[in-house]
Amino acid sequence: MFSLGPRSVRLRTQILLLQIAVVGLALGLAFGVFAYTSGQRLSGEYGQRALAIARTVAADLEVRAEVARYAGTALRPGPGLKDELAHGELERVADDARMRTDALFVVITDDAGIRLAHPDRDRLGEMVSTDPTKALGGTEYVIREHGTLGESVRAKVPVFAPNGESVAGEVSVGISTAAVRDRLLSDLRRAGLLIGGALLAGIAGSILLARRWHGLTLGLEPSDLADLVREQDAVLHGIGEGVVAVDAKSRVTVVNDEARRLLGIDPEPGRDVESIGLTPRVLQAFRTADGRPVQAAVGERIVVVTARTVTRDHRALGAVLSVRDRTDVESLTRQLDAVSSMSTVLRAQRHEFANRLHLLNGLLHTGRPDEAARYLEELLGSGPLGAALPGIDAIRDPYLQAFLSAKAAHAREQGVHLRLGPNTWVDANLTAPVDVTTVLGNLVDNAVDAASGDRSEPVVEVELVRDGETLHIVVADGGGGVVPEVRDSLFAEGVSTKAGGGPGGRGLGLALARQVARARGGEVRLADPGGAAGGEKPLRGAEFIARMPGVLSEQEAVWAAES
Repeated sequence: MFSLGPRSVRLRTQILLLQIAVVGLALGLAFGVFAYTSGQRLSGEYGQRALAIARTVAADLEVRAEVARYAGTALRPGPGLKDELAHGELERVADDARMRTDALFVVITDDAGIRLAHPDRDRLGEMVSTDPTKALGGTEYVIREHGTLGESVRAKVPVFAPNGESVAGEVSVGISTAAVRDRLLSDLRRAGLLIGGALLAGIAGSILLARRWHGLTLGLEPSDLADLVREQDAVLHGIGEGVVAVDAKSRVTVVNDEARRLLGIDPEPGRDVESIGLTPRVLQAFRTADGRPVQAAVGERIVVVTARTVTRDHRALGAVLSVRDRTDVESLTRQLDAVSSMSTVLRAQRHEFANRLHLLNGLLHTGRPDEAARYLEELLGSGPLGAALPGIDAIRDPYLQAFLSAKAAHAREQGVHLRLGPNTWVDANLTAPVDVTTVLGNLVDNAVDAASGDRSEPVVEVELVRDGETLHIVVADGGGGVVPEVRDSLFAEGVSTKAGGGPGGRGLGLALARQVARARGGEVRLADPGGAAGGEKPLRGAEFIARMPGVLSEQEAVWAAES
C-alpha cells in the first residue's frame, strides 16, 4: 500500500506509517463509540431528571386539587382565563419548580390538554403542542420531542385527582437538548485530550518499535533478507566444510548437512550449544572462538575445527564453527610416517653396509685376506641390522621389524635406548599395518619423550605378544611417570604432559591411538602411571597396554602383497 517502486519506501517507514494508521483508526473508532454512548447516557440521565421533577410536581396535593378543580370544566379561552391562570397557584408552583431545577419548562394541563401553567403566559389556556393522550391515559413516559420552546428531552406524568381514582391532567417537564449537547461536548473535550495523548503515545511506541525492528534486521530490507537467506542456504549446503553457527546467547541458529555428518549431531534450532552432543575438545574450541585451528577426533573421523566470533557494527552476533574433514589426510600421513620409518631403516642399513664395505676394502688392500674372510663370516651371522635392536628376530613381519628398528634409531638420536621385552613373540604378519603403527608409534613416541626428559634411566621397553589374530602391546619407559593431575583425563582430547605443539595443539596422540584401537574392537589403557621409586617393575615410568584384535594373519604380509 505504500510501495511506489522496488525501494521507494523503506520497510521501517512502512511499518511506522501502518502502525500510526492502525492506532489512529482504533482511537477514532473508540472516540466515536464513546461519543455515541455518552450521548445516549446523557439523554437518559436528563430524561430521568425530568421524570423525577414531573413526579414531584404531580404528587403535590395542592397541584392535584387545583388541576381537579379545572378538570371536567369547559374552559373559555380569553384574556380573563389567561390572567386567572397567570396569577394562579399552579403557575406559581410550576415557575418555582422550573427555576429551582433549571428545566426548560414545567407545563401543567387539565384532562383535555389545556395548559394551566406554562413559562410563556401567552400560551396559557391553549391546547398543548404535543399529544397528551398517553399521559392522560395514566402512563408516565420520557420522550424527545420538538415543541413551542424548541427540542427537549421531556417527561410526562399523569396528575391524579385527590381521590386518586381518575386522571385530572398531566405534568410535562422538559430539559433542553442544548444542555445535553453542552454536557456532551464537555465530556468529549476531556475524552479528546485523552485520545490525543494516547495517539501521541502510540506514535512514540511505533517509532521505538520501528527502531527496534531496524536494529534486529541490521538495517536490511525484506528483499535483502530474502536474498541473504537464499545465498546462505546455497552457500551453507553447497560447500564441502561443516558450519555451525550460534547467536550471542550460545543458541544454535545454523547447522549445515556437512556439519551434521562430520560431528554426528542433528540439533534443533534454538538449542543451547552445550547440549547438542559436541565432543569436549570441539566444544572448548567453540567456547574460545579465537580463530585457531584445532584438530579433534569425532567418532572414527579426524577433523580440524576453527571457531570465530561474528560482529557487525561493533555488536557481537555470536560465533561460527567451521569443520574440515582430515580423516583421509590423517590416514595418508600415517602411511607416510610408515614409509618414512622404512626409509630411515634403509638409510641406516646403507650406512651400516657402507662402513662394513669400507673395512673389507681396507683389509683387502692392505694384504690381509684372512682377516677379511673372518669378518665376512661374522657379517653373515649377524644380519643387516642385527646389532641395532636385539631380539628383533622374534618378530616375523618385516614391516613391523623395520618400524621398530626405525623407532630405535630415532630414540638413539634423543639419547634413549629402545629395547624389546623378553616375552616378545609375533610369528605372524600384519593385516592392518597402518593401524598398528599408529597405536604403537604414538605409545613409543610418548615413552621416548618421557624417558628423554629423565637422564637417570633413559630406557623404553616394548613388548609385543601374539594371541591368535590379536596383537598385545606393552610400552614402558624409565621417565618420571604420569602426574596425578592428568591421569583421569589422559586419553581426552587436548590433554598432554608435553608443551608446545603445532596447529591444533597437542593432546591428540593418545586419543587417536585409543580411537583406532576401539574401532577394531580393542583398547588402549594406562596400566601403571609409574613415578614410584623401587618396586618390582624393571622401569619406574609409565606403562601402557594396548590390545588390537584382527591385525595378525599367517598369510603373506598385506603390504608385501600390495607391492
